[in-house]
Amino acid sequence: MLPKYNVTATLQCAGNRRTAMSITRKVKGVGWDVSAIGNAVWGGAKLADILELIGVPKLTSCTQSGGKHIEFVSVDKCEEENGGPYKASIPLSQATNPEADVLLAYEMNGEVSNFYLMIIFFPTLGKTRNQTELNKDHGYPLRVIVPGVIGARSVKWLDSINIIAEECQGFFMQKDYKMFPPSVDWGNINWNTRKPQMDFPVQSVICSLEDMQSIKPGKVRISGYAVSGGGRGIERVDVSIDGGKTWMEATRFQKTGIPYIADGISNDKWAWVLLELTVDIPQSTEIIAKAVDSAANVQPEKVQDIWNLRGILNT
Repeated sequence: MLPKYNVTATLQCAGNRRTAMSITRKVKGVGWDVSAIGNAVWGGAKLADILELIGVPKLTSCTQSGGKHIEFVSVDKCEEENGGPYKASIPLSQATNPEADVLLAYEMNGEVSNFYLMIIFFPTLGKTRNQTELNKDHGYPLRVIVPGVIGARSVKWLDSINIIAEECQGFFMQKDYKMFPPSVDWGNINWNTRKPQMDFPVQSVICSLEDMQSIKPGKVRISGYAVSGGGRGIERVDVSIDGGKTWMEATRFQKTGIPYIADGISNDKWAWVLLELTVDIPQSTEIIAKAVDSAANVQPEKVQDIWNLRGILNT
């Protein structure tokens, strides 16, 4: 029997804000606006615990047989795999690290309870009266949650888990979701020159206002979200109401009544941070925001500097 863990984590598509990147120069992919992202409390068993049951100790980077990666294979079949299953992988060192909070999740936004997942080989799930199961859209009956990395690695509708020597060779690891410089286009791309994207950079978005929105002069509430990959906290979010000439610091929060401190022990390190600021807007202007994470990473000033042909990681 394995303990159930609840992990609050944000999953973000690598293509979040792809539509805005296409304005600079056309990219290939689904035209997401700012909402290809979500935050939830995921309930399940830690992958590190499950691997330990089959003889892979915690904090292992290589098995005796040379396994260095964990591959997740979905029931879902896709055209890009020539009718084969969707699949992705993460390093074994991440999978066996309890602090990485990689889950096999069977619950989303459910009540906290002393629920135990009984594993008989892989997987048999128990149920409790208070359990809130994943729905089909979110990966029922079992999905992987890999916090702090792009959503493409949190495989839904899990069918099997493999320990492999090299990273997954599937389409979405080897020929998609890789970060290329602006000089690369579909005529000169070489997929083998880049590693699969895992971590995602610091990000902030104003959600209470839309591009080119007309508002009356006066007090305006500005709100949205900020998030960074790898479990890094949000050190601050700066807002400008004059196109970047001057800046004001927004309020950051996650939980009601608990002050947010970047990388503080009372915060959810894998979850987004909400931002809020009320300002006086005297006239037509440009309102922008930029977040800084706990490693002092900051959002770039121009989309042109980070443009890439797949339109990923637009911050």
